[in-house]
Formats: sequence, structure tokens, C-alpha cells
Amino acid sequence: MALEQHQIDKLYSLMEILRNIDVGLVVIDKELKIQFWNDFMENHSGSASAEVKHQVITDLFTDIPTDWFRKKVDSVFLLQNKAFMIWEQRPYLFRFDNYRPVTGGAEFMYQNVTFIPLFAADGEVTHICMIVYDVTDTAVHKQGLQKANQELAVLSQTDGLTQLYNRAHWEDCLEREYKRWQRVRQRACLLMLDIDHFKSINDNYGHPVGDDVIRHLAQLIQHNAREIDVSGRYGGEEFAIILGDTSLQDAAQLAERLRKAVEASAVRSDGQSLKYTISLGIAALDMGVQSSQEWIACADKALYASKENGRNRVSLYSAEP
Repeated sequence: MALEQHQIDKLYSLMEILRNIDVGLVVIDKELKIQFWNDFMENHSGSASAEVKHQVITDLFTDIPTDWFRKKVDSVFLLQNKAFMIWEQRPYLFRFDNYRPVTGGAEFMYQNVTFIPLFAADGEVTHICMIVYDVTDTAVHKQGLQKANQELAVLSQTDGLTQLYNRAHWEDCLEREYKRWQRVRQRACLLMLDIDHFKSINDNYGHPVGDDVIRHLAQLIQHNAREIDVSGRYGGEEFAIILGDTSLQDAAQLAERLRKAVEASAVRSDGQSLKYTISLGIAALDMGVQSSQEWIACADKALYASKENGRNRVSLYSAEP
């Protein structure tokens, strides 16, 4: 049953009062045909009220998902309760350009929408009023905060010199890998490495050149490690790589490839070319390892063996005396 004429007149009188407020007001019937369209909607859509009246709203605005919108309004007609759409669930109902000066970088207007049932004299809901709020400032501000927090989170995990994970975050990753191994017993290896005679590099060439060598090695690690590997700067000139789902043989091949890449390259710094080498140690995760810290100790022993046996080599940890 349609609204009685005096109710329509009363409603339109109210709508005229609200016509110039800074929110969108749209009234639709059960066939989704527009019955009222205020100045806000005219200004942002570019379509006058007379042009859109009695038009099916989803035909005019094809960005509105028809099935979703039909379910939304049907629930209001059936339950006779308000319904809501917030920008975090769906950025907008009507794709309007954003003209707000504060958030001029936003491509479109973010919107919250309230769906309000309108009752006829007999208590039947025959129309729905949609109130469209421009929440672009709020949305962009919140997104900016989220992005800033994400960037801060990355910074808190990253070593500033190398852009690899810092020691604290890398050790958290190592602990998670160890706990995963405790659950599923999936193979994993730990690779520790450092720069040979690094103190001499600093003493002979200066710390800025030493920093260039560290950055150069970090780049080679990133180039040679796989996407699933977790690389970090363990401290000073020492680095560590977690090799998940990797056999000792495969870990040794990766380590040897990295060693050769370093040996074959040179660092250009302060107008000079400097060559250097690295030593590496690998420990597989097995039943004899009782903690993530013990895993590090095993890999460190293998690294120490490489140092003791002439440097510029890869050594594998063995529990054998």
C-alpha cells in the first residue's frame, strides 16, 4: 500500500526543510525507484531530482551491486529496522568524486549510509530513506594512521644499514620456526655468516667503507636467498638466514653460491675497489637441538670451524666430537 497523500505531502515538506543539509537524502520504493533526491545528491551526482525521479536506482548507478543492495533494502522492508553501511565494509554506495580540500588526494568520496524504514498509516514499510554521509576526511585520516603504523612496524623490524631484519625481529622469526618444527618436524637449516677480517677493513679503509661492505653483502644475501628464507643482520658484520623446508645439502648449495658470489664481486667505495670474502656455518634442525638459542649455537660453531680452517669456506655443524 502506498503512502497516503497527506503523509507524502508531510514527508516532502520535511524533506524540503532538509534539502540543503550537507548529507545525501534519497527515498526509494519497493521497486527501488527513486522518489526523492536532495540537493546534496544533485550536486555530487550531476543529476537533477526531476531526471532521476521514478528511475530504478541500480540502473542509474551501475557501481551499486544489485544483489547486495536488494538484500540490504529487503531486510529493512521485512524487519522494519534500520540498516547501515560503513566505508570500512564498502567504501561508497554512490561513486562520487571527492572535492574536499583537506583530503584532495582521495579519488572518491568515502560514505557511510543509513537505511531508514518509512511507515504507511497501516504500519507497513513502503519506502526507505537513505542518508548518505561524506566521511572522506575520517576515512583518509584513519587510513593514513594505519599506513603510518604499518611503516613504523616495518621500521621497528628492520636494520637501518642493511634493510634486512634486525636481530630482535629475526630472533622472533627463528623462535617461530623452531616451534613450527616442534609441531610438524619439517626440515629446516640455519645459516650463519660473517665478513672475513672485517676489523682490518675498518682499520685500513675507515668505518664508512666498512659500512659499504656490510651493505654490499646484504644486497648479495637478498639476491641469492629465496623468497621463503628469512635473512637478518645478527650483529656487526655477522648475518643469519633461516632456511625453512630445506635439507642440509640444499642449504650447503645455497651457502656455497653466496660465498662464490661474494668472492667474485667487489665493493666500490670512496673511489676504490675492495674485494672481501665471507665464512659460513650451517646447522640442521634435529632432535638434538633443544631450543632456538641452541640452534644458533650449533650454526655458530660451524661458522667458527670455517674461521679456524682458513676462512672463505662453508662448514656444516656436526654433533660428533
